[in-house]
Amino acid sequence: MPRPRLIALLLALVTLVVYLPVMRNGFVNFDDGDYIVKNPVVQAGWTWPGVKWAFTTTCANNWHPLTWLSHMTDCQFFKLNPAGHHFVNALIHALNSGLVFLFLLRLTGKSWASLFMAALFAWHPAHVESVAWASERKDTLSTFFALLALLSYTRYARSKVANREPNTGTLDGRRPTLDYWAAFMFLTLGLLAKPMLVTLPFVFLLLDFWPLKRFSVAGFKIPDFSRLLIEKIPFFILIAASCVTTFLVQSHEFHGHAAVAPLQSFRLDFRFGNLPLALAGYIAELFWPVNLCVFYPLPAIYVIPKVAGTALLVITISIVAWRWRMTRPYFLMGWLWFTGTLMPVIGIVQVGSQAMADRYTYIPSIGFFLAVMLLVGEAVEKIRLSRKVIAILGGLVCATCIFGTEHQIRTWEDSETLFRQATEVVDSDTSRINLGAALEEKNRLEEAAEQYVAGLELNPRRPELYNNLAHVLDLLNRPAGALAAYRAALKVVPQDASQLTGAGYELERLGRYDEALAELAIATNIAPLYAAPHIQAAHIFYKTGRDPEGAAEILFAARLKSHDWQLLADAAHYLAADENAAARNGAAAVQLALRADDLTGGKAPFITDTLAMAFAEAGDFTNAIAAEQHAITTAQAAHMTDLEPLQHRLELFQNHQPWRENFRPADAAH
Repeated sequence: MPRPRLIALLLALVTLVVYLPVMRNGFVNFDDGDYIVKNPVVQAGWTWPGVKWAFTTTCANNWHPLTWLSHMTDCQFFKLNPAGHHFVNALIHALNSGLVFLFLLRLTGKSWASLFMAALFAWHPAHVESVAWASERKDTLSTFFALLALLSYTRYARSKVANREPNTGTLDGRRPTLDYWAAFMFLTLGLLAKPMLVTLPFVFLLLDFWPLKRFSVAGFKIPDFSRLLIEKIPFFILIAASCVTTFLVQSHEFHGHAAVAPLQSFRLDFRFGNLPLALAGYIAELFWPVNLCVFYPLPAIYVIPKVAGTALLVITISIVAWRWRMTRPYFLMGWLWFTGTLMPVIGIVQVGSQAMADRYTYIPSIGFFLAVMLLVGEAVEKIRLSRKVIAILGGLVCATCIFGTEHQIRTWEDSETLFRQATEVVDSDTSRINLGAALEEKNRLEEAAEQYVAGLELNPRRPELYNNLAHVLDLLNRPAGALAAYRAALKVVPQDASQLTGAGYELERLGRYDEALAELAIATNIAPLYAAPHIQAAHIFYKTGRDPEGAAEILFAARLKSHDWQLLADAAHYLAADENAAARNGAAAVQLALRADDLTGGKAPFITDTLAMAFAEAGDFTNAIAAEQHAITTAQAAHMTDLEPLQHRLELFQNHQPWRENFRPADAAH
């Protein structure tokens, strides 16, 4: 074993070097905000409230606590430096590449073939998305545990085969049992990183067929196969629990949308029509990885001949694989691995609006490479190519993959590069939305507006495009145009509370306060648990001197969004500092500020400053002084320069005087 382990280590090191350029890339506006950049709980690093949040949140329509903890670990060490986050992803992928080699070597016993297949896994351009996208940590991390589970299971199963006791035999005392439960533990950890691993127990069954030969399709015996199924009952229970949890979480709305599309959005015939197209697309990109992009939209209509042609291709390969089940069992096993592990993301249960995604090939490609490369190896042996020719051809393939990977890594440089390339490959309204958002971040507002208009030409029934266009027009100080965009969105989705809230905001900007409050009231009736219209109404009430009504609205909103540290801090500020005594609530302000401070790990000076105001309003000047001193210390550590307001408040609290503000915009705080 020393030599295979050395080869695995060398492969991992080369893979890490290949992916080092990813450290030059930044975060992108496709999920990185929810996962890292705009997630204060993750940014706070390891905190006890953060750990609890990781195991209870449905943020980003996923339940993967181990992934959240890994992002928190990155922030603990690297803060928001994207280089560190990308390096960790590249490191995990490099380790995965070494594990793939060891696993394939254990299956095939062929050193060079296993190394070549592992190199394809390591350097294939289709896998760049799983590595270069910071938010896709769940892919690399879950696969790391999946590979450990596969290695543990094959060791366990081989011990059974070697001992010729398929039910109770042991090879070296308790070792097989330990390997069995190690596989169970690693699968559990993998599911906690990404639920796509629910197909892994079925991969175990495929391994039982080949190469472990624990059952045969020729002399198939139900009792033998039943014992193998019974053996895996703990694994099936585990994946059943994961499936139920995942479906419930992805059916939960996040940012106003559920990840799982309802049946009326994508009919069953539509979903099954996409299945052969997606499978053929994955085969094509694994063979010829060009024109890869971050988002492949679902087609508006399906061309029947194209669906029929791809379905015929898939059926033909399946028939060939079955006919070769005795002579080339590896091909059936690899094909079923490839198609089976894609099933959770192939579109039968439609998650998101993409037809396919490069990241979904990460684990399935192992089975694909196994089937194709062993078949190619068999053909090469028949035509008796020299080792030198084989080495040259293999080297050319690997070099081509590395070249493609380097090119693909550059497309992930930033959001603009990523989505501009996506619009060139497969134009879609989703790509236009994200490209427009990237241009907004660079303050190129007119260009952003052009992208949203272009997106509306592709899909005039996409409310987000109207919403984003309205936002840009608002930034360009065109409230009338922004209001018109919201009105256009409401023609598409008349009962959309977010669009009504946006319209209310623009009416406020236009000074039409009563109309704005009327729009917001409709929004709250439509979505009683939606916080945004309450926040907007609070701003109007404070602006117009109706502070008690504003306090009621902002407090209600904060209770609705108890994980939004920014809102909690704002609400605490209003409730603690308002010069209108009828609008103050010291006890509630302390509660909200403590929660915000807890979520950010006590590392945000302005939140600790707000906590000090809340303590002062509640009459607890001892804690107010301590909190303000901590705010000053953390502000100094963050190299903030304008500390005079904090010092002024500290002096007030030392004199047992609370802080007061008038929240009407025309008046200054005092």
